[in-house]
Amino acid sequence: GGEVLRKAGLEVLGSVLKAEADALNRAFFHFLKRGRPYVVAKAAISLDGKMATYRGHSQWISSAASRQHAHALRAASDAILVGRGTFEADNPSLTVRDAAMQGDAPLRLVIGHQAPAFDAACHLLSADAPSRFYLHQLDQCSERWQQAGISCVAIDSLEGMLDDLGKDGRLQLLVEGGGKLHAALFEAQLVDELVLYQAPILIGGHDAVGLWDGRGVETVDQALQLEIIERRMLGGDQMLHSKVIYCQRR
Repeated sequence: GGEVLRKAGLEVLGSVLKAEADALNRAFFHFLKRGRPYVVAKAAISLDGKMATYRGHSQWISSAASRQHAHALRAASDAILVGRGTFEADNPSLTVRDAAMQGDAPLRLVIGHQAPAFDAACHLLSADAPSRFYLHQLDQCSERWQQAGISCVAIDSLEGMLDDLGKDGRLQLLVEGGGKLHAALFEAQLVDELVLYQAPILIGGHDAVGLWDGRGVETVDQALQLEIIERRMLGGDQMLHSKVIYCQRR
């Protein structure tokens, strides 16, 4: 395009605000290269890295200002993902509130090995946004959910889920899962960015839910590196928005 303008006799200045433009379009560029959505994981944690108490209680770790910021993240995403455990424990709505939304509402997603038992009070059955289950096995429970209006798609891996979302043209996926879903995505090296709302509290307990509730890395030199994009205070919380850098990207 620039060459066409130059040949027409117009002066063209390139690379203006290139870094800012690249950051603004990072999900789009990622989609063009990989055919999959850009994955942003977000979580509210205590200073000792806990997402919930040993009884699973987590409301509310983060401040009201942090929760409002999180809804702006939802508004900027094409799909929102939770695991089956979070779905069954919280019955989330996964809708955008307290934030301006342009375009369609994000697709609401749940991933699990099998569909949960049908519940007519499920908030994902609302008409606020479309909903989809990604399951390793389809059965009678999944048929009941489909009859109620939630599509069920069989997958064999997290990569298969991302490929399916790519076919839909979904550019950015926001992950709001628990420690096990975050762990699976980290260990598969599928998270591109991480947004943490770190509250000034200590939860403690070896049975409390951690951000990375999985095997983790073997040695410190294999640890994920976080390249800070933005750091700011939201209420009493510290918000860390980082790019995730893997030691050896697959």
